Amino acid sequence: MSTNTISGIHHITAIASDPQRTLDFYTLVLGLRLVKLTVNFDDPGTYHFYFGNARGSPGSILTFFPWPGVPRGVVGNGQVSAIAFAVPLDALDFWRERLEVRDTTTRDAGARFGEAVLQFGDPDGLPLEIVATSGADPANAWTLTSIPPSHAICGFHSATVSEEGYERTASWLQQSMGLKSVTSEGNRFRFAAGMPGAGAIVDVVCSPDGSTGELGAGTVHHIAWRAADEAQQAAWRSTLAASGYNVTPVMDRMYFRSIYFREPGGVLFEIATDPPGFATDETQEHLGERLMLPAWLEPRRRLVEARLPHLERPAPSEAR
Repeated sequence: MSTNTISGIHHITAIASDPQRTLDFYTLVLGLRLVKLTVNFDDPGTYHFYFGNARGSPGSILTFFPWPGVPRGVVGNGQVSAIAFAVPLDALDFWRERLEVRDTTTRDAGARFGEAVLQFGDPDGLPLEIVATSGADPANAWTLTSIPPSHAICGFHSATVSEEGYERTASWLQQSMGLKSVTSEGNRFRFAAGMPGAGAIVDVVCSPDGSTGELGAGTVHHIAWRAADEAQQAAWRSTLAASGYNVTPVMDRMYFRSIYFREPGGVLFEIATDPPGFATDETQEHLGERLMLPAWLEPRRRLVEARLPHLERPAPSEAR
């Protein structure tokens, strides 16, 4: 793989206002696995949740900074404005009923590029979608006893990025990131990574009359793209810096290494390494079962735990 080819989405990070409510919704309603419970390394007084599939694979990871009481944000231009999950073709009726009986309003958005889309919001109003697609692979899906494996969420389908203008971001995605322009409908333009699989698609919506997004509960903080290893990430950093982008130094996030920068339309991008993964400090069988801290915070564990809100964890017996 060449340096200027992205293989897909690594993870997406959003903001929430209630840790317990967020944990319950994504594990007990959507059936995702809590693959890692840690803290925000830049703000250890708050949690950092990582939800994903059974293995915590890149392309399945949705993370949250759940700041208690943080004001509601505004979803708009310069942000990831919707997160879409992939499910098998015959699963949409199941999810429509499951969400509605759990007081989550849904909206049938019809067919988008030939695939049926169900729209809804999380408890903070974060725009979410479920897409019925032949590309959904349930092999590594995490399921509850109430969610058949044949209907489980199979990682990301795509992310929607909203922009005031289209051309600069579209050109950048193709020429710099190596994504391919595959199709369009109205003001929605679809790009895909060269490698198929979870999180290989990003849609750019051109919204010149739309409002500018404002960070807060119910909005996406950043989207991270995959780098195969640290060498590829270093090459990316050199290329970005040489092109005039204000890119951060490499940051150690324990489960991956990260660099951050803003694309031409203002969306905060991250490039994160696939390794080392989430099974570095917990076994695969016991991911997410206890609060994990970086080495520099471990001596202060009692203080850190005392500052964090109490959480009731989902019972392991609820997982299939």
